[in-house]
This record gives sequence, C-alpha cells and structure tokens, in this order.
Amino acid sequence: MGPRDVARATGVSTDTLRHYERNGLLPGVMRTAAGYRRYSAATVQRVLLIQRALVVGFSLAELKRVLGLRDNGGAPCGNVRDLVRDRLDHMDRRIEELITLRDELRVILQQWDVKLAKTPNGQRAHLLETLGSKTGSGQQRAAGQSSPLAPAQETVGAVTGGRNSAAMPAAAARKTAPHS
Repeated sequence: MGPRDVARATGVSTDTLRHYERNGLLPGVMRTAAGYRRYSAATVQRVLLIQRALVVGFSLAELKRVLGLRDNGGAPCGNVRDLVRDRLDHMDRRIEELITLRDELRVILQQWDVKLAKTPNGQRAHLLETLGSKTGSGQQRAAGQSSPLAPAQETVGAVTGGRNSAAMPAAAARKTAPHS
C-alpha cells in the first residue's frame, strides 16, 4: 500500500505516517527501487491502534516502548494497564478540578450580576479585577487548598490542558463588555 492509501484508510495525513515512522512506531516500512514508501496491509490496523492510544492519552514515547516490546515478542499488558490506570486517575482529578471551577464560575457570575445591577450604565464595574481576588469570587476554602481561579489565567490553562487559557475569563468579560 502506498502512503496515500494508508492515509485514506486511517484518516491521518501522509505527514503523520512519516512522523510515526521516524518515531519508530511503524516498523518494516518497505521502499521501492525509486525510494517510495510501501506499507503492509497490517499498517492500517497499527495506525488505527496508535490513534486510539493517543486519544486515551498515551504519548508517542510510551507507544514506542510498549509496541516495541510487543513487536519483539514481549507481553506489555501489565504496563499498558498501569498506563491507562494513571490516565484514568489523572482524568478523575481534572474532572474534580473542572467541577470546582464550574461552581466557582457560577458564584462569580452571580456576584457580577449584583455588581452590574448597581453600576450605572457606561461606567466600569471592575469585574476582571475580582477574578484574582480570593474574596471577590466568594471562595471560602480550607487552609492549603487553592482555587482553580487564583490566579485565573494560569489555572484555567492548566485545567484545560493549556488550550485557550484565556477563553473562560474572556468569555465572561465579553458578556459584560459595556461594564467590564
């Protein structure tokens, strides 16, 4: 099979196939006399397995180690189970953080609604300034516990995996743009 055939069958790009090959995830890639890559039919299943493992949270390095062991006749099952258990534990922690963040955002919105109702039209209500304030968001926490909103930007990015770290505060600010 040529790279385009494998790419079409798996939904990945030919660049992704080359990346997997460079990282040692696709062993036994053959070359034609002209130097073109040729893949076995088993490559499709291998790429699909890699894609599913990436969704679960495996890194390419972990996959290389596990698949390499398997390709050499080993049984990495215990290691794979431990890796997935670690992912599940991490996911549970992130879900708890997100639930806490959601609850704190609800409190903030309620506080902002009160503040906006008291702020004359056209004047600033200083809503953004309350995001970094422990009392401004109504957070009453036990000693040693930090809020997912303090500091808001860093934590939102950490909780969401670093993607669009300003998305939630910006969205809240946009809803109150005339008074922010």
